[in-house]
Formats: sequence, structure tokens, C-alpha cells
Amino acid sequence: MGKPTGFLEYNRKENASIPPLLRAKDFKEFHALLPAEERKTQAARCMNCGVPMCQSAIKLAGMVTGCPLHNLIPEWNDALYNGQYDMAAWRLLKTSSFPEFTGRVCPALCEKACNCGGASGSSGEQEPTRNAVTIHDNELFIIEKAFETGYMTPRVPKLRSGKKIAVVGSGPAGLACADLLNRRGHSVTVYEREDRVGGLLMYGIPNMKLEKRIIDRRIDLMKAEGVEFVTGADIGKTVNAKELLDSYDAVALCCGAKKARPLAASGTDSEGFMYAVDFLKSVTKSLLNSGLTDGTFFDPKGKNVIVVGGGDTGNDCTGTSIRLGAASVTQIEMMPCAPEKRGKNNPWPQWPKILKTDYGAEESIAFFGKDPRVYETTVKEILSKDGKVCGVKTVEVEFKNVDGKRTLCERPGTEKTLPADLVLVAAGFLGCEDYTPASFGVSLTERNTVASVGSPTPDLASPNGYSTNVEKVFTAGDMHRGQSLVVWAIAEGRECAKEIDRYLMGYTNL
Repeated sequence: MGKPTGFLEYNRKENASIPPLLRAKDFKEFHALLPAEERKTQAARCMNCGVPMCQSAIKLAGMVTGCPLHNLIPEWNDALYNGQYDMAAWRLLKTSSFPEFTGRVCPALCEKACNCGGASGSSGEQEPTRNAVTIHDNELFIIEKAFETGYMTPRVPKLRSGKKIAVVGSGPAGLACADLLNRRGHSVTVYEREDRVGGLLMYGIPNMKLEKRIIDRRIDLMKAEGVEFVTGADIGKTVNAKELLDSYDAVALCCGAKKARPLAASGTDSEGFMYAVDFLKSVTKSLLNSGLTDGTFFDPKGKNVIVVGGGDTGNDCTGTSIRLGAASVTQIEMMPCAPEKRGKNNPWPQWPKILKTDYGAEESIAFFGKDPRVYETTVKEILSKDGKVCGVKTVEVEFKNVDGKRTLCERPGTEKTLPADLVLVAAGFLGCEDYTPASFGVSLTERNTVASVGSPTPDLASPNGYSTNVEKVFTAGDMHRGQSLVVWAIAEGRECAKEIDRYLMGYTNL
């Protein structure tokens, strides 16, 4: 504990954000790191608690709180406070494969469980993270300092095991799995169906949240350490699954959960209706290929945009549409608006179920003078003219108890018609796409995720392990657990690597 009284002496200070009207002019990241001395001061606020809930990742009332990676947060906060940057990076990288990713896009489950915030927020009077340690920003500072100082050099295994593993999918789970197995000395090849490596990180998360040079920097490091990458390889279509089974000692399926949830409305065959993942991918690909000059993306300029879904992906659609010059953006959410304060049934250290205004909503307020979100509403019909979207018919909804079941019901007389030229559906996902698991013959769950049938493990990421019903085939990430967070995907990828290592070697020291 660097400074025993730090949490009493210093106030929380987050990385600064560029104002909405300025940052929405481009697709660059808009948070600036604090200077080193100020960041040390923030690290001084860590109390080195007897029970550090931030790193515990325990389950309370059916909810997991704390870091799924079990990051050694008090240790690297102490090192950061003392200016021991290499020590801080060493302890951070002990448990976290890619802090430069989670330090940018993770919602910081650790901070929601921080004891420093819990003492002031447990009564519901204020949001606990108002006083929590800036764990998320500290993590990002440490890893960026490690790259800046040259600490992040390739670490090539001194010995190779002679075992070969194929990892299918280069998202956070696949990369984490490949990274750990390579460090163990196995030979790893990662297969990616897109033209660039990164999966969800590359094409699912907009550039202003995670600049793609950050991904490329890590991939270059992994290549230097011996990991091989093959792009344009769509397993089950362009590449036969049997080829992988015959050529490798183990296969890890980490393909994500990209099957979009369809919209239960008529008119979805109209031009101007599309899924959020396709929209975001088209924009990012055009941005990287030509700086948005090739005209290959779905352009919302001058259009009235309707985003169906109030989560992170919907928010990304809002922010992206504003950057591209949309005339208006409305974000439709069927759930009621969350309260501004914690309810008594949602105490610390549970995840706070409170209203969050993310960057896309902030930008909409700045540009259009209003919050884009409309709650307890759903789209009933897509209206079209000459085959093109021209509007949407909405209706207010609420959940009621019908015959003992929680049922979504329409409120009579609440229908409205909104102008629309582009409808983006960000209503979540229904598990993995079927053809890759089918090509391997692995079983799926009722949630359309790849089933694991391994021996029970105490790991929270998967109580049933990571092996499938097919010999030497394993699975991890969203393809295994369903739509989730990047940090959970990394945690699953690391645990899957351990199970593969144990399968190949008879034991694991990962």
C-alpha cells in the first residue's frame, strides 16, 4: 500500500474526454492519459484491502462482481504509485493478456466492486464508482507506459513442445488462448475468416473506442513471438474442418456469437434495414481501407437513423451515425429507463443497475439537444416507399405477469410513426453461427452456443470446462458462453488454453 491515507487525501480523477462537438468530427480515440504524477496520485488511492473485492470475481445473488481475470490490482497500483512501471506491468501481465484492450473497452467490473467506492455508495445515495479507484485508467496507463519504455519486447519461448494447435477465430478469446499456448511452447496457428485479424475487436468495436493500430501493435508482437495468423480462412466453408483435425493436436473454437437477433416486425426486407454488426463493419473497413473515401460503407449522412437496441452496440451505432453526418438519431429500447441511484435490492458490490449515459448519447445531446433513447418502446413495422425505408411504426410496451409468466405486452393507443431512412438493429445475438460447429460435429446448447462437456472446474468462466464432445476440440469466448464482455472472452480464452495444455501434456503450469 503505497500511501495509507491516499484514499482520504485525493479525489478520483478520470482520464479527460474531448468535448462531444469536437470528438465527433473524426474516428480517433477521445480520451487523453493523465500525466505520470497525476496517475501516481490516483494509484495512491488504492487501499490494499484485506479482501480486495475488485479482483475477487465472486458470485453474489447470481451476479458476478469483480475482475474475471483476477487481476492483482492492489499490487500493480502500489508499483504504479512508487513509479515502478516495469514491476507494475509485470504484475498486470501476470493475469491479463491484453490490458491495452480492456483498458479501453472494459466497463470496469473491478471499479464497481471497489471497496473505496462501496463505502459511500452502498446506501444508494450515490453511484459507488464516483469514489472508486480509477483501476481502468491505471491499467491503461501501465500498459501504454510498458510499450513506450520498450518493456513490451517479444518473448520467444526457449523450448517448443512439438505440439500444434489451431485456434479458429481471432477475437479476444482466440487471441488470449493463442497467446498463452504459445508462451507454453506449443506451436499455434490462428485462423480468421475476415481480411484482418482481431475479430470483434477489429470490426465489432468502432475505431473511436479502440483504434485499430492498437490491435495491429499486439498482433505484430504475437507474430514476433511465434504465433502464426491465416486470414481469409472461413472454417466450414473455404477451409475443411477435417484438414484442421488431421493437421493439429488440438483445435480451439473461438468464433464468437455473431448470429444477430432478428427484429419481430414486418418490412425488414426494405432497403435501408440492416443489422448493426454489418453497419459497423462496413464503416470500419472503409475507414481502414480508404479513410471513408471508397463509398463501400452504409452511409447515414443526411438520414434519419433509427437504432433498435439500447446496449453498447446500439450506442456505437449512434456515435458512428453522428460522425457520418446523420440528420437525426433515435435509439429505441424496450426496457424501462434505469434509475439514477441504486435500488435497495441492488446493493454494493453487485453491478449497479443505474442509468448510464455513454459517449453516443452524450454526442446526440450535444448535436441534437436531446437524449436519443426512447424507453419501453419497440418497432412494430418498418414502413417503406418504393422498396426503401421511409419510417417506422412504434408502440409502447411493458412487462406484465400473464398466467404466471413475465410477458412483454403492448400498451393500447400508444402507436407512433417516426421518420426513418436507415434502421439499424442492435438487439443482441442468438449464439454462434451454425456452420463452423456443424463442420466439426460439436454439440450445441439450447442457447445455440457450443456445449462443453469437460470435468467440473472452479473457474467462474465455465463450470463445465472447455472441451467439447469431439476429441481434441475445445471452445471458448462468446461462442461458448454467449454474448458477453471482452474481459470475459479473454478470461475464457486463458482458461481454455490451460485445459488444452493439460490435455496435451498431462498437466499444466499455466
